[in-house]
Amino acid sequence: MSKLTVALLFGGKSVEHQISINSAQNIFEYIDKDLFELILIGISPTGDWYLKKSVDGNFDEQDQLLLSLSTTSKGFVNKSNNELIKPDIVFPVLHGTDGEDGSIQGLLQSLEIPFVGSGVLGSAMSMSKLYSKKLLQAAGIPTSSFISFDYQDKDQFSFEELEKNLGLPFMVKASNLGSSVGVIKVNSKGNYQEALTEAFKFDHTVLVESYVKGRELECSVMGNSNPKVSLPAEIIISSDYEFYTYDAKYRDPNAVQLKIPAEIDNNTSEKIRNLSLRAYKALGCEDFARVDLFLKEDGEILVNEINTIPGFTNSSMFPMMWKERGIEFKTLISQLIDIALENNKLKQRISNQYKP
Repeated sequence: MSKLTVALLFGGKSVEHQISINSAQNIFEYIDKDLFELILIGISPTGDWYLKKSVDGNFDEQDQLLLSLSTTSKGFVNKSNNELIKPDIVFPVLHGTDGEDGSIQGLLQSLEIPFVGSGVLGSAMSMSKLYSKKLLQAAGIPTSSFISFDYQDKDQFSFEELEKNLGLPFMVKASNLGSSVGVIKVNSKGNYQEALTEAFKFDHTVLVESYVKGRELECSVMGNSNPKVSLPAEIIISSDYEFYTYDAKYRDPNAVQLKIPAEIDNNTSEKIRNLSLRAYKALGCEDFARVDLFLKEDGEILVNEINTIPGFTNSSMFPMMWKERGIEFKTLISQLIDIALENNKLKQRISNQYKP
């Protein structure tokens, strides 16, 4: 049998550009090369697409890619030799803006190229902290209390009003971002305006949430018609950090301790797994995702957010949670590609023609 061609898509015009490269390097290393022929496509920080020879952040002297929207030759065109590149499937390993928010997924859908991960709707809804919370609440899934406002309305909510409704401390977050970029803990009126300015640097909409004191847990979900759910894992953050910051996630090797699985009773574990699956379905996720939750001191469980393209680095929880279940990295990648291909095949039954 001939190998399937898989285009590994990484980089991106996002503050999480380097994290994407780190994840893609791991997938490049562990993907089963007996089954898959890899095509490397990197997106530069400025948004240009390149055919790459290695997974890194160097975009100098690389062949630039253009789009072909011809009905007979949809795909990517190598600008240097006009070669058409249309892989069997794309594996987007893009985190954050213009990669995890449905925009790339819509592009690939228009090119009629299958891809791994959630489609336009699930990606967009999960990426938006605001609309994901609204949908979760509508589905009866508990989340933290919040207030949101856009940039032009930022002066309508005073610190005193937010404190009265959400308590103190509270969290200020850019609505459409990941890796804790644009997230600030507000402890007093003194750092409120600074937090607001920082969050609005990265998004037009800001979310202000009540601070949740509790354990940080994560759960991985994989599949579509009958999704599998991992056991919950816990992130124990060093007392040097007030919350799970960007530095704690990626820059300080001593910032966190990972417990896989989390040390919780079976009843709580099942509740967390059930809530994770419900959240996955409520937001229209496909193929795979990581659900982040809080376990409060009184036993209440809150869903914080869903990541439709979770990290694949050596310290990333998604692959580590499945490894605990006996699924090694190489097998996990193959399973994700198989799940996506099966999902795409199922969607082919849908007609886009109508003759009255």
